[in-house]
Amino acid sequence: MGWQDRDYSRTVHHPYSPGGWSGPQSAIAWIVLINVIVYVADALSDYQISGWTAARVNTIKQPWLWWQFVTYGFTHDKAFNHIFFNMLTLWLFGREIEYLYGRAEFTRLYMVLITAGGVLWSITNVISGSPDIGLVGASGAVVGIFLLFCLHFPRRTILLFFFLPVPAWVAGLFLIVPDVLGALQVSTKGQIAYSVHLTGAVLAALYYYQGWNFGRALEALGWQNLSDRWHYWTRRRPRLRVRAPGDIPPPDDDDAEEDEAFEKLQREVDRILDKIAREGTESLTRQERRTMQRASQLFRERLSGKR
Repeated sequence: MGWQDRDYSRTVHHPYSPGGWSGPQSAIAWIVLINVIVYVADALSDYQISGWTAARVNTIKQPWLWWQFVTYGFTHDKAFNHIFFNMLTLWLFGREIEYLYGRAEFTRLYMVLITAGGVLWSITNVISGSPDIGLVGASGAVVGIFLLFCLHFPRRTILLFFFLPVPAWVAGLFLIVPDVLGALQVSTKGQIAYSVHLTGAVLAALYYYQGWNFGRALEALGWQNLSDRWHYWTRRRPRLRVRAPGDIPPPDDDDAEEDEAFEKLQREVDRILDKIAREGTESLTRQERRTMQRASQLFRERLSGKR
């Protein structure tokens, strides 16, 4: 039996298709949930939490506070429309982006958009001599995700302002132009962090046109393998085998080396299948694809009695 025939390989569904999605399987569901929890907790604490989690202009000068470049993206202003429209936009347009890239890569991308927006905002404000004001909101990452949607589906019809049907690329222009004008101080409206929005937009465009993939980058650095091993050994689940019970007999001879190689191959295939379940087949490297082909051939040979 090849690895494609295993029931395990058929458990990878579109996370938003009927019967295939549940909250814990979706990065966006977790992001929205965390934002809502922080918002409610902030309101119950009389908005004391946001004073702690917000990034500030001088945060870049205080390395011990750099975690604020992440937490600000999960904190929102007390005005309900701030969190409502951010999370609504993320939910409506981010789900297909998560499906395209996989949950793990989408999470990495979202965190990069959040962090980069906060860091560049702090640096530019320090350079310009701005007062030490605070920054909250997921807008920069949401702008980036929405722009990626427009780049992937430029002709998809979107209801601009909830009533005007336009192609997605037109909606993208309506999103970006005010941020460009605001950053150039041609237009100023309230306390909108235009530089954060533009950072999200520029990074999203680069990600799309340059074909970036943060998972592959981590793998090239050797970090992804470490992550996969940690996930494999700490995940609480029954041990999965490539073969169904009794389908693949053990080697007939007493060759200890062959036994060891066979068990090693099984462990590697289990790891790769776990990766497919988390990130999809597109996340596989060439070496991992070759391993699966070799394993499938070997298991077929064992079933047919060739070895």
